[in-house]
Amino acid sequence: MRSKKIGVFIMLFISVAVLSGCASNSGPIKSETSDGFTIVTSFYPMYVETINVTKDVPDVEVINMTQPQTGCLHDYQLKPQDLKTLAGADAFVVNGAGMEDFLADVIKQEKNLKIVEVSEGIDLIKDESGEDNAHVWVSISNSIIQVKNIADQLSELDPDHAAAYQSNAAVYIAKLEAEKEKMHASLDAVSNRDIITFHEAFPYFAKEFNLNIVDVIEREPGTAPSPKELEDTIKLIKASNVKALFAEPQYSAEAAQTIANETGAKVYSLDPGVTGEADESADDDYLKVMDSNLKSLEEALK
Repeated sequence: MRSKKIGVFIMLFISVAVLSGCASNSGPIKSETSDGFTIVTSFYPMYVETINVTKDVPDVEVINMTQPQTGCLHDYQLKPQDLKTLAGADAFVVNGAGMEDFLADVIKQEKNLKIVEVSEGIDLIKDESGEDNAHVWVSISNSIIQVKNIADQLSELDPDHAAAYQSNAAVYIAKLEAEKEKMHASLDAVSNRDIITFHEAFPYFAKEFNLNIVDVIEREPGTAPSPKELEDTIKLIKASNVKALFAEPQYSAEAAQTIANETGAKVYSLDPGVTGEADESADDDYLKVMDSNLKSLEEALK
């Protein structure tokens, strides 16, 4: 009998050790004994907005679910690691508007997880196929709405820190408003407003600053345009006054450069702000991206 008990104890000990070993290699999973409030964000723009709302709030942890280099979540497939991370979360901050195609699977798997969908109240733009364009955060005005939504919904979920969330949101929104005002002061007087972008990330940005997107080089990111599409874009540029092509730092600019070589147009950069390092230094990343975008537009259009 004693030998059987010892055998059972050894098996239990081995099981615990194995499970502990798996946890140590499984990434940012909330400890089951944690008394804090854990927030998971779906991708980098949501992470930047959320860490500004939760800045210096005690016992609140923010984890970005996807790799900061993932970019937009086009066709992103949930990994077992993602579900483990979400299992330890108190709230999941998502862009919504169709960006996270996997959201239905998350809701099905984690029925008690609180979803903070931050694009609520934003007027969505339809793309050519009639689907909602989800890149709402690229507009500063929309980013402000998202920050307000994050603060309001976190305040409901974690009322002990509601005052801090609202105060942080007000500070960050003031910075966003100042950035928007600076960009408008520079861009509102520009006469040439025709641009060609890399993919469908910039309709809200263009609406914000009254820019006219004449054409999009790649409708689906990562999918090279066909020879016919390249030819059509080249003809369009030659027949118009478009002088600027805007590629994104997250993708190869090969197609844009090919068009530029054939037309004499120049290639510049516009960044939708979807990549970066998910750490405390990321709080000003969106503002830095907008500063960089402003410099590109000033050089291209003035």
